[in-house]
Amino acid sequence: SNNCCWVAVAHNMETVTQHKGGVSRFSLACFLSAAGVGFIVVIDRRKDRWTCLKGTLLRISGWFPANLRLVLVLRPSAILQRTLSDVFFKLTRDDFKVPVIMLSSLTDLHSYIERSQLTQELGGTQYYCHKTWISHRTDLESFAALVKRMAERLQVFGRELAETELPNNLLTVSNLLTAQTSRKDSFKEELTGALSQGRKLLEHIREPVRRDPDSCLNPDQLENLATVHRLLSQLNESSTAFDEFWIQHQNKLDLCFKLCQFEHNLRKELEQATATMNAFSDIGISPAQTEHLLQELTNHEKKACVLDRVRSVIAEGQSLIDSSQNVDDSVAVKCSELQRVRENLTQRLKDKRTMLTQAMELYKRLEMVCKWCDDGIYMLASQPLDKCQSQEGADSMGKAKQTRPIQPVAPRPESLSSPGIYLSIYLSIYLSVCLSVNSDQVDRSSRNPSVSEEEETLAVLRRHVMNELLETERAYVEELMCVLQGYAAEMDNPSMTPLIPAALQNKKDVLFGNMQEIYNFHKRIFLKELETYTDCPELVGRCFLDWMGELQIYEKYCHNKPRSESLWRQCSDCAFFQECQKKLEHKLGLDSYLLKPVQRITKYQLLLKEMIKYSKGRECSVELQAALSSILGILKAVNDSMHLIAITGYEGNLGVLGRLLMQGSFSVWAEHKRGHVKVMELARFKPMQRHLFLHEKALLFCKRREESGEGYEKAPSYSFKQELSMAAIGITEHAKGDSKKFEIWSRSRDEVYTVQAVSEEAKTIWVTEIQKLLTGQLETCKGMDLWFVDK
Repeated sequence: SNNCCWVAVAHNMETVTQHKGGVSRFSLACFLSAAGVGFIVVIDRRKDRWTCLKGTLLRISGWFPANLRLVLVLRPSAILQRTLSDVFFKLTRDDFKVPVIMLSSLTDLHSYIERSQLTQELGGTQYYCHKTWISHRTDLESFAALVKRMAERLQVFGRELAETELPNNLLTVSNLLTAQTSRKDSFKEELTGALSQGRKLLEHIREPVRRDPDSCLNPDQLENLATVHRLLSQLNESSTAFDEFWIQHQNKLDLCFKLCQFEHNLRKELEQATATMNAFSDIGISPAQTEHLLQELTNHEKKACVLDRVRSVIAEGQSLIDSSQNVDDSVAVKCSELQRVRENLTQRLKDKRTMLTQAMELYKRLEMVCKWCDDGIYMLASQPLDKCQSQEGADSMGKAKQTRPIQPVAPRPESLSSPGIYLSIYLSIYLSVCLSVNSDQVDRSSRNPSVSEEEETLAVLRRHVMNELLETERAYVEELMCVLQGYAAEMDNPSMTPLIPAALQNKKDVLFGNMQEIYNFHKRIFLKELETYTDCPELVGRCFLDWMGELQIYEKYCHNKPRSESLWRQCSDCAFFQECQKKLEHKLGLDSYLLKPVQRITKYQLLLKEMIKYSKGRECSVELQAALSSILGILKAVNDSMHLIAITGYEGNLGVLGRLLMQGSFSVWAEHKRGHVKVMELARFKPMQRHLFLHEKALLFCKRREESGEGYEKAPSYSFKQELSMAAIGITEHAKGDSKKFEIWSRSRDEVYTVQAVSEEAKTIWVTEIQKLLTGQLETCKGMDLWFVDK
């Protein structure tokens, strides 16, 4: 044929073609597998000229991209061109870098290559259609390029989704969800189109077999078929992986949307609840206004719209907690806060009803008193006052009716059935009012003119807080003594021994912890010290600061509380506890009293806050604030240590890691560098949930386990996972994708941990504390390149 030359691939019988003047494109897999064996090229130039033949041979010898063993040429059949070919071939043989054999006929060709390996144009039996091959190769390469583009675009889109910074605004989250869903749907349509294109290509390749079931595909077609199947499989895998990732991402967005909606509803209902409280803050200045307020309150209680909506929002938050494990503890905290608001609102409304009812009763009685006063004034205006200076005179004047004066002053001059009685009452009221006025005048005259009424009010409030502190402290000491004498001492009483179960014997230290030590401190020292500040309550902060070291004994008691709680639950129904409770005439069981020390150390910070509120602007407020900070420090240390003792699986000594500074839960992504490749432990969209413990010398990564049990037994445990020495890490303050993320990495960056906090505030606190530690290390080890801090 004038329009094509043939290239036969030895050993695998595959035949491919090219247009005149150009080298054909080979299947890469087939080409590489045959390259080691070598190729034989057959050139058909029977109807061509020598000049064209020479150009073809030169191009093949110079540009053929693999091991070419032999070129077989069917020389031109025309006599002149055949003669020229023979002559010029001999002259230019050395110009060709490959062995070339000139053949005169197809018979000569068949002596080199079997007919079963040649196409029909060369006298062979193998079927070949050049147009079909070109069509298949073009479609196949187009589909392969499409699959590659789709995979790259899916990867880019997936990375964008994974690094999406979740907003905290309801409208923004909704718009983001809509936009990303639209883009996802567009990608899915393109994926569906690509899959459809691949299936059509498969049908096109199988067309010969469909037309003739007895026929079979040649090696080229079989290879094309396998290639399309492989590309379709890759596309299906990419589509499936993207679908799984999208489901997780969509769940994350849906959860974000629900959380934002919950926050929105929370703020709305808190504002409404506050408005409702403020709306019923007045009691009225007249009976009519008070009655109107009482009626409005009754109508509001019948509607109960605010309380119902608050209950609905609480249920919504609880549903979020139950339906997803990725919801942080803030939702539960806010639900608890809203529940407290609801209870407070309910109580406020109840108190307001009581107050308004009492106000109505008071107004009625005041009206009665006013009537009595008016009647008394009338009687006074009707009688000679000089005869009414005594009870006897007033009674005698009230027994015959007198004439009214010329200018009556009584507003209601009705006759009275027993004027003597009312006159006596009026005179009593009159004397009481006079005494009250005189007393008030004396009190005001003795006041220091430089002290304002507001300062006097604050002083009264401070004394009230101090009285509450002293009264509750005395009650606390009495309760501790009662428990120690009525329960702990009875465990050593021989007459009570038969009632003590085996599980409780010799376990007094476990059950009561160091309660005796706490009692001794409060009874002998702290209560007496507090009493010295009775007349100067604003200075009570000094007492807490002076004895802050001794108050650390509460940390030991709280450490033992889980063991005590467990022992109590085992033996709470035993006859020993019932007998002790009966002797003490307690309505509550021992467990309520074992909780008193925990409640007491918490109560101190509440009382100090009240004292600070009523001491603003005074010099003592600095000491009060320092005392509050110290108490809060004890509470934090107790809380942290309760978490620390719950760590399991750590083989070393936690004491050598230094003081525990912070602890909290985070989402963590880990990257480990192996050679020149970074390997993610888990997919980017599925972080690990870890509880971090920041010590002075190390950072521990632990996994929080499910809570079980009840009361103090319902406490989390932590499985140790990873330890990073603070002397060998660095920190990147801002990580890509989320403002709540930061990075912790080893000096060589072989390990990189991306940490996501529950809020930006929490992230800032942790980053600041870690940077403070690293800065201290740098100052200690000046001149040594131990760490770096990125910005």
